[in-house]
Amino acid sequence: MTALRKYLRLESPGLWRETPAAQLREVVVGLREATIVLSDPKTEMALAQWSLPALTRLNPGKLPALYSPGQDDPETLEVDDPEMMAALDTVRSALERRRPKPGRLRGVLLGSFGAAISALAVFWLPGKLIDYTAAMLPPATRSELGKLALQDLTKVTGSPCTGKAGTAASVALGLRLNPIHPPHVLVVRDALQAPLALPGDLLILPEKLVQTSTPDVLAGYMIAATRQAALQDPMQPLLEKAGLMTTIRLLASGAIATDALTGYGQSLLTPPAITLSDEALLAAFTAAKVTAQPYAYALDKSGETTLPLIEADPVPNGSEPEVLSDKHWKALQTICTG
Repeated sequence: MTALRKYLRLESPGLWRETPAAQLREVVVGLREATIVLSDPKTEMALAQWSLPALTRLNPGKLPALYSPGQDDPETLEVDDPEMMAALDTVRSALERRRPKPGRLRGVLLGSFGAAISALAVFWLPGKLIDYTAAMLPPATRSELGKLALQDLTKVTGSPCTGKAGTAASVALGLRLNPIHPPHVLVVRDALQAPLALPGDLLILPEKLVQTSTPDVLAGYMIAATRQAALQDPMQPLLEKAGLMTTIRLLASGAIATDALTGYGQSLLTPPAITLSDEALLAAFTAAKVTAQPYAYALDKSGETTLPLIEADPVPNGSEPEVLSDKHWKALQTICTG
């Protein structure tokens, strides 16, 4: 987003309240490409990560500015730094302008060519319409749909784990792999078989993988899943599940029924196999400055089928900087029990 580029990596002080009953806590507010990261000013440890598209201003026109990560979320953040307030409000306004306006497609469908367009959508180009919708949806809508998919997924996996130290470690892990556009990393206890990317930059990890991996191995799985999602948009299967008419209504109104994805979570338990070329994977490991060998041997203990990843490892002597500190790694492994 053009509105965001001049503010990237902007930081300011803020006051964070995790729950309505909690005390205000001083934090450093860091603006990234799609998220806000809240960190402890003394230890620089990340405490929370908010999605920019879901950011809500609770007191327009009043000071200090009061934000929440969503309409019904109990967390709040007070900001009185003029530059940060301008940045957040500019980004919010830009995202709001990009939301689909109610009736935009409806007016077309009800116009003189409405019947022909509807016929094409139903009989000729349903796949193309879904592809077009997936490509055109603004970040705020993608974030909302990702949350809906996550809600249905948690019916079988349980809610994301929320151990405080582990949550801070998950934020740190996302930032380590992509400091500008970090994924929102969540861990679930049950059923999920492999890392799962959902719309809105959500990356869901199975607790079992976190507990049985090393930081480099886990990073490898995450890198592969996020690069796969960049090439094969996870919004497309979501819209296919929702159906053609729901997709048309989404274009027309910018909204989707809360029950449109009922049962979708079950189909996500075994994410699609990674189909990336070795070259694409190595490019992703290079960008993240993460060693590829541990991931390669995790896929194949003999290394025979993953030899290109081993021989062309861009960081053969180990990830630099390290993926996670020992303290963060132990915290992440106990996120569901701590």
